[in-house]
Amino acid sequence: MRRRKPDSSGSTLLLAPSTGRHQVSGTPRGRWMTLGKDGRLTLYARTDGGLLRWTERSRGGDRWDGPDFVPIAGLTDLTVVQGANAYVHFLGRRELRGDEGPSVDFVHAVQYQTGRPVTEWRSLGNFYRDRERGRKVGAPAGVVDAQGTVFVFARNAGRGLQMRREGKGGKWGAWQDLKGAGLSAGIVPSVTSGGLVEVFATSDRGVQQWRQDVPDGPLLMAPPSQFYALEGSATALETAAERLTYYWTDAATAGIVFFRAGAWPVLLGGYPGEGAVVALRADLGGYDCTVLAQRGTSGTLLIGVCGTEGEQDGVWWSDTTEECVGDPALAVDGHGRVVVAVRGRDGAVSLARQEPGPGLTLSPQWHRL
Repeated sequence: MRRRKPDSSGSTLLLAPSTGRHQVSGTPRGRWMTLGKDGRLTLYARTDGGLLRWTERSRGGDRWDGPDFVPIAGLTDLTVVQGANAYVHFLGRRELRGDEGPSVDFVHAVQYQTGRPVTEWRSLGNFYRDRERGRKVGAPAGVVDAQGTVFVFARNAGRGLQMRREGKGGKWGAWQDLKGAGLSAGIVPSVTSGGLVEVFATSDRGVQQWRQDVPDGPLLMAPPSQFYALEGSATALETAAERLTYYWTDAATAGIVFFRAGAWPVLLGGYPGEGAVVALRADLGGYDCTVLAQRGTSGTLLIGVCGTEGEQDGVWWSDTTEECVGDPALAVDGHGRVVVAVRGRDGAVSLARQEPGPGLTLSPQWHRL
């Protein structure tokens, strides 16, 4: 039986029992494996009628609770983002059917602590009053700045960019039109450790970007760059203080490139892949390294490792031979070990952890949830 309970912040939380009846239908956009303040990992997956959640019982342990089912009807897209305070935010695109026909809105919910219930879903509306135009909006993307402000971005019917941000006290501002044109569905918002938000978007006119000059300031559109990325392949990683490195699959060569502001994109080499290039910064044997993960064209997980901002010295790629459907997830667990998670063809979610020793060696046996 579902029950409601207020948390310490006064929000109403939705509790649902664990269930094995729900099947994984996909993985969310964004980082679908998160690390809480208590050092425990949480995994999220899509299912019909909502999302599923698994939670580590102890820091870095092999036993997991779940899946817990978080219901929401009509969800067509889901993105998971996490702020510096470790709160996990869920941003969804929802399609509802009524007497006047189907309508689309955006929704938001929060998980404040590891293993705690998720708040009730709150509608963020739609930037169109017209139902037909409103159905043409894209999936939401989001980011949380250093002050805990939530930013939501979505492609509009004209293939430009819209934004809505949460104000002080939890009150949301109005939707803003950030312009842009010809955008694909691949919108990648990021925030630096100093609190500056950037947005990267692929388009048929090249890469388009928006940046803040000061924290909490407006997002200003930069001139389009004549670089072309495959839709859905881009990711961003802060590789130095206030400096983001972007990784994407080049539309012309199908190879992965890296890009930092003020330079040209550089081809990494290695295996061709599909979908998003997932990136993580981690300490490997005392060295500051970047770990990359992507689904290979053969349907298995590829892992690449290089020194952070040392891509020009070479990226060491390996094929794990583990089945991977959709985009993988990367995280560092409560003991500082790299963890990678994938969804298999049978829908099951599996993960592997870093083994002791130099470099990055994953455990030979994958843990199936």
